[in-house]
Amino acid sequence: MTCTEFLTILDDVIDESIAVETRIEIELHLRKCGHCEVVLNTTRKTIEIFQCHEVYELPTEVSERLHTAIMENCKKVR
Repeated sequence: MTCTEFLTILDDVIDESIAVETRIEIELHLRKCGHCEVVLNTTRKTIEIFQCHEVYELPTEVSERLHTAIMENCKKVR
């Protein structure tokens, strides 16, 4: 399994709706690919945080920098 193949089925991996053979391939891939392991763990954690509905307050300075960065990127896309 390649990283691209793994990323293509990441939703199914998270939902645990994959065949046993595919799960084995994924486990073998994750043993040798730290990048995909981080992607999987980070995605799972992100979903977990989102599902908790916890609100995290950002410091004003961080919020303003984030807003500025987002607006700058939006201008570049146009």
